[in-house]
Amino acid sequence: MRYRIVAILLLITVISSSFSRFCIYAGFELNKSYIVKELCENRSRPAMHCDGKCYLMKKIKAAEDKEKERELKDNLNRLEISFFLEPFEPLLNKMVVLETNILAIPNYTCLYTSQHRNTIFIPPKQVA
Repeated sequence: MRYRIVAILLLITVISSSFSRFCIYAGFELNKSYIVKELCENRSRPAMHCDGKCYLMKKIKAAEDKEKERELKDNLNRLEISFFLEPFEPLLNKMVVLETNILAIPNYTCLYTSQHRNTIFIPPKQVA
């Protein structure tokens, strides 16, 4: 039960951060009469038919600025590590120095031959 509540809370936080404009617009529509009467900058000029849109635009701009600031802050906190490799150089152009003090390994002296292979493999005869 506890995991379900935590999952629902996390889902709500993700959705609310994604739909901040929607939340601002919904709050504007719910409180439109109060905003028009008290908070609108153009309430003294009813001929403009602002109806609180100036307040709504300010809130949306503030939310966008806050989101941009959060993105910049996230980018600064992100650590980027780049791995660079040295370019591959073939060894064909470099001189190879062989050691001169290599111990000579004697050849194999016990020669083993088997006559059994001749009995197994018989090559075909040419017909001419």
